[in-house]
Amino acid sequence: MEYRKVGRSGLKVSALSLGGWITIGGSIDEAATRRIVAEAIEAGINFLDLADAYARGGAERTVGRILPELERSKLVISSKLFWPMSDDPNDRGLSRKHIMESVEKSLRHLGTDYLDLYFCHREDLETPLDETARAMDDLVRQGKILYWGTSVWSAERLRATVELCREAGFAPPIVEQPQYSLLERGIEADVLPAARELGLGVVVWSPLAGGMLTGKYDDGVPEGSRAATTRWLESYLTEPVQARVRAFTRLARNHGVAPSNLALAWVLRQPGVTCAITGATTPQQLRENLAALELDVPETVWAEVDALFPAVKS
Repeated sequence: MEYRKVGRSGLKVSALSLGGWITIGGSIDEAATRRIVAEAIEAGINFLDLADAYARGGAERTVGRILPELERSKLVISSKLFWPMSDDPNDRGLSRKHIMESVEKSLRHLGTDYLDLYFCHREDLETPLDETARAMDDLVRQGKILYWGTSVWSAERLRATVELCREAGFAPPIVEQPQYSLLERGIEADVLPAARELGLGVVVWSPLAGGMLTGKYDDGVPEGSRAATTRWLESYLTEPVQARVRAFTRLARNHGVAPSNLALAWVLRQPGVTCAITGATTPQQLRENLAALELDVPETVWAEVDALFPAVKS
């Protein structure tokens, strides 16, 4: 396993992490989660990425029941807050009230005294930025979180946050968590350059574009698949996009590589990317993801990949 520093901090995470979105506490049961987490850790994954919104707290509670069996100090466990967790108008966003109450719930669910990373799951334009940053700094000083980060924040907001923290003497964020894949290259224009400039790590979610880059949808939408049960992948299910994805699948297989491995390896080789968050519903799927770390293909293949999915111009 390769371990990479998170920005300018001293924290190191595995190049691949295991995420809990949709799967843990959701589409897979606790027994399967135990097997997948155990195998992930055995393979060297040290970063478990969660959020209070995942399965409405179910992902945190499931990992909390497993955590006593693991060596906590060797793990990097994250959670996030922002999304509404009830009808209460204060049970959402990045206000001091919601931050302080949400972290206690997450710690209670996980049965741990601290989070290694705590993410602001989206921007909250209704709450003053200094209120959010001060609350996060207080949590760092209290030892309830070791570091904090952001998720799907604009380059402008990231710059403003780091500048505010430096001027106020607050602990600054150390990482941004954006969506990034061959089908979602928008962050290359602004967020990735800003992260490099500010010394932020970048851990990316949905590196396989919700499964689109695995070849799963090349012949249509399988019954019961994510594309069949949610609208999240709707924008990808157009003929121009699917034609490029089918060409990508052929390219990978012509070189004896699984499309998912090629897509993951592409993300991990991009400058500024610290880690790719992956999900798994079976140990076999986890092993397939891990194989991306060993991938060795000619540079000509990467040129063909970039030709299929051109970079976003700044």
